[in-house]
Amino acid sequence: MALDTGATAWMLMSASLVLLMTIPALALFYGGMSRSKSVLNMMMMSFGSTAIIGVLYVLYGWSMSYGGTDIAGILGNPLTQLGLRGTMMDDGGEFVLDSLGVPVIVGVAFQMTFAIITVALISGAIADRTRFGAWMSFVPLWVTLSYFPMAHMVWGGGALSGEGWFASIAEPIDFAGGTVVHINAGIAGLFLAVAIGRRRGFGTQPMRPHNLPLTMLGAGLLWFGWFGFNAGSAFTADGNAGLAWVNTSVATCAAVLGWLAVERIRDGHATSLGAASGIVAGLVGITPAAGSLTPVGSIILGLVAGAVCAVSVGLKYRFGYDDSLDVVGVHLVGGLVGTVLVGFLAKDSGLLYGHGLSQLIVQVLVALVAIVFSLVMTALCWFIVSLIGQGWRLSADAEHIGADKAEHSESAYESLTAGRLATVLPRRGHAPGSTTTPSAKES
Repeated sequence: MALDTGATAWMLMSASLVLLMTIPALALFYGGMSRSKSVLNMMMMSFGSTAIIGVLYVLYGWSMSYGGTDIAGILGNPLTQLGLRGTMMDDGGEFVLDSLGVPVIVGVAFQMTFAIITVALISGAIADRTRFGAWMSFVPLWVTLSYFPMAHMVWGGGALSGEGWFASIAEPIDFAGGTVVHINAGIAGLFLAVAIGRRRGFGTQPMRPHNLPLTMLGAGLLWFGWFGFNAGSAFTADGNAGLAWVNTSVATCAAVLGWLAVERIRDGHATSLGAASGIVAGLVGITPAAGSLTPVGSIILGLVAGAVCAVSVGLKYRFGYDDSLDVVGVHLVGGLVGTVLVGFLAKDSGLLYGHGLSQLIVQVLVALVAIVFSLVMTALCWFIVSLIGQGWRLSADAEHIGADKAEHSESAYESLTAGRLATVLPRRGHAPGSTTTPSAKES
């Protein structure tokens, strides 16, 4: 197999796009949705998880996901390619290539970014009330016990792949991460939101996004980066990558329309937050299906995902769990919608194309296994972090002043606040409230 420079360039670009999805895209999206006193803490969760996972992926994450000898269909042996042994140079001094002519080390780069974004997604469910130290303890545990095994089970030839438990029924379809990324992260977010508890004042005090322009900017960058996520999952620059690109675009457009329609009917107005959330819902929904649907089928999937997620985000108030930034309503629900609708809409195996129930049955079974596995592993990680004395919750005082000050001794808008105070405090030689210096009431 000769080196395919075009495919290699495409995969390097795709890896860079997926990394952009976490930093800065998700950091901006979540940061804008947070309260002003916790925006830096929210962004730091994305930065911190990126730093940890980048190291762990090289040490053993790749081996556990793809490079290691299979262990019971659940994970790869972390020692097989420990420290990326065997992934770089062959005996002739040439880079080891995969079956498409792309260096394996490029595949490592691409898959690393998937692990990073998956863990970072969870943080939105526990915003405004979680200690940074607890989060940084949770990240290596969860990526090791939940993400790496799930990636192996679905994409690494394990139990949920085309060679696994349900292969005799139909080959499971998860093109770019409906189960591995979104259901996995969504269940983790749901468990932590319930286990850690609600923010003080949840349901009785307004907790609105503090900076919607940041959120909309983050959503736009997520959309841009998602082309690496989905089209890059074709693993080469070919027609399937082009199909995934188009499907990703039209599903996202349709999801925005679906979300805004629900808002208009339910609330009487369409919002910028709804548009930004609809973008993410569409991207999440099409992720498992991007290479298996027609563009028309993708529009249908996007409309359903946008509308269903718009309804789902309100369930936290009905059931009383505090999913701060709608990780459950968008990622868990959107991942389930996309994973299940593949069984109806897949052009080569879907029920609506006359291919029977087999694909739908397999998609539901895989989703259920992913839910149970992620739930058990997340509970174990939460227990370990609690056991080692790393408390999860901010104190009442710390939550009142905000995670930025309490955890990082910083403030996102300190200079702005200082500047505003300078306009209300009297300058030397002028009395408060004079015509030269505006009073606090006037400013």
